[in-house]
Amino acid sequence: MKQIILETLKNLNFTEYEAKAYLALLEESPLTGYAVAKSSGVPRSRIYEILDSLAMRGDILVSPGNTPQYTPVPAKELIKNRRMKAEENFELAEKSLAEFVRSVNERGNIWNITGRNEILDKVKACILSAKKRILLEVWKEEFDELESELRQAVKRGVNVTIIAYGEIVSDFANVYLHYMGDEITEEYGGRWIVISGDDSEVVAGIVSLGEDSRAAWTMHVGLVMPITEVMIHDLYLMEIMEKHRELLEESFGENLVHLRHKFSIHPDFKKHYVK
Repeated sequence: MKQIILETLKNLNFTEYEAKAYLALLEESPLTGYAVAKSSGVPRSRIYEILDSLAMRGDILVSPGNTPQYTPVPAKELIKNRRMKAEENFELAEKSLAEFVRSVNERGNIWNITGRNEILDKVKACILSAKKRILLEVWKEEFDELESELRQAVKRGVNVTIIAYGEIVSDFANVYLHYMGDEITEEYGGRWIVISGDDSEVVAGIVSLGEDSRAAWTMHVGLVMPITEVMIHDLYLMEIMEKHRELLEESFGENLVHLRHKFSIHPDFKKHYVK
């Protein structure tokens, strides 16, 4: 337990010696510098340097005199101070970095992303930056990991529309269940994800290969526009299938299979994009 607390303090920007000295004071105080060194295991040659550092940072208090004594700031107060400082730093960073806009080169490039977790991290970043609309084509496995960020986006006033493969249920988004579902997974041999944020950036790729998953992120209008429009046309088709499925399947077969065969170049009707 003590080691966990030391590691936690180190995560709050304490050095190892500072963490040991502060923890010793939490366990017993007030103490002289000599007593802190003895209790904490910090070398006596370093203890006053360490205590001065903690005092200057406001993590401990000093009672001056011929033999100064030290007492810690209570743990709750320490955490509160750290949180306030972190929030101040985040606000400062936000204001400072807001002056920098994405460069023309960045907008014109296509950036590769490798690994399923890394792809989902980029999708989450896209969700967090969206202000008006998110279009998301996704399987249930990935939706479950993105649900929290999507829900927060809706709370910010973002319209979220999902083209769903599998039984995705949502009380906050517009969900369109793809009329093929599992058949698409079988036909393509894997799962992909596509997101369009505010019609200005796109992340698209395969997410069913673990660390070998591949995706691309871009703000290039020459790709963002057609990819976004393909997703919109998928929504058109699902609306049409919802209202006129029987008539369409009379002409084109179940789930429009004849159309899909007509435009497939693979003899086995399997698309091997993920091999």
